[in-house]
Amino acid sequence: ALISPYQFQDRFSAWVASVMPKFKEEIVPIDGKTLRRSGDRASGKTALHMVNAWAAKNRMVLGQFHCEGGLDERATIPELLRVLALKGCIVTVDAIGCYKSVADQVIQQEGHYVLAVKKNQPKLLAHIQQVFDRTERQLYRDLSVDYYQTYDEDHGRVESRSYWTTDQVDAFEGRAAWRNLRLFGMVETERRVQDQVSVERRYYISSLDNDAKRFGQAVRSHWGIENSLHWVLDVVFREDHSRVRAGHAPKNLAVLRQIA
Repeated sequence: ALISPYQFQDRFSAWVASVMPKFKEEIVPIDGKTLRRSGDRASGKTALHMVNAWAAKNRMVLGQFHCEGGLDERATIPELLRVLALKGCIVTVDAIGCYKSVADQVIQQEGHYVLAVKKNQPKLLAHIQQVFDRTERQLYRDLSVDYYQTYDEDHGRVESRSYWTTDQVDAFEGRAAWRNLRLFGMVETERRVQDQVSVERRYYISSLDNDAKRFGQAVRSHWGIENSLHWVLDVVFREDHSRVRAGHAPKNLAVLRQIA
């Protein structure tokens, strides 16, 4: 409870750097997680929210920052990125981190980004939807596109994912504000469970070259932080049930769980 969480996180980052090999082209998902019972209404203490960085291939936590003092994930993500060695890596972030400051920080550190685009970037979302809102024949006729597809079948559920990418991004009037923006991407997921069929589309921007397979691998790897880190913290370590609230203990125990 008495250890400075800032010093502890710095030591954690230094330890990770010392034990990890210098990996090339690692995919680094960034995502936040709230420790639901770490807050205390009686004392006005809000629940702790951590932003984590995950090494998808090496399956290790690379670093984490906690949001406090009015900071949200938008402000915290660039701070977390600054302590990571990102050269040659692909950083993936959900729509909550789709901001110019995040893209700029990744490129500044010689990495690549794949950012999900949703309604918090309405003009960008509308433009990408317009780009991909055409038939398959029109896509190949009108755009320089690349395509990649995967299939999964498990317990009666069939899921196909189609990845479309194009490097024709110059028509977007705000392109210059997004550093090294080279790619628009779309993922169309079709799920079949018995007679039920659902289709979902998601949209992305990226600094990658026009390679749908590489883009698809980055997008799919992003969910590793949910399945391999956050799910384990909740189910194995029962993090959301922890009522530890004194001093800095919630922040430091969160780091200890991630080390484990």
